[in-house]
Amino acid sequence: MTDDVRAVGWRMYEAFNTHDFGAAESIFAADFVSHPLGTTGAESVTRSWTRFHERFPDVEVVVEDMLVDGDKVAVRTTLRGIPADAAGQRPPTMLEIFRVQDGRIAELWGVSTLR
Repeated sequence: MTDDVRAVGWRMYEAFNTHDFGAAESIFAADFVSHPLGTTGAESVTRSWTRFHERFPDVEVVVEDMLVDGDKVAVRTTLRGIPADAAGQRPPTMLEIFRVQDGRIAELWGVSTLR
């Protein structure tokens, strides 16, 4: 189970980095909940990713650490390609925790240092 849960996380970041927004339908559950954004559904991810890439076209998420415990994954990432005025002194980082159910991400919590 650990490898399957980890694979979903890798697929999510790969889809984001390659602008494969259509992959959200197979990565996120239909009733997915993003707690930081207060949104639901896989289509909300597509909208969010699209807006983020419009604002920061060169952005790339680099996974620094990924820890799996049962159906939950904790990930520390660095965001590359963010202009200095939005990034500050260092590239922004994110901490995300997500829960996988039936092979898809069902819930996500997270914080970011992005301004």
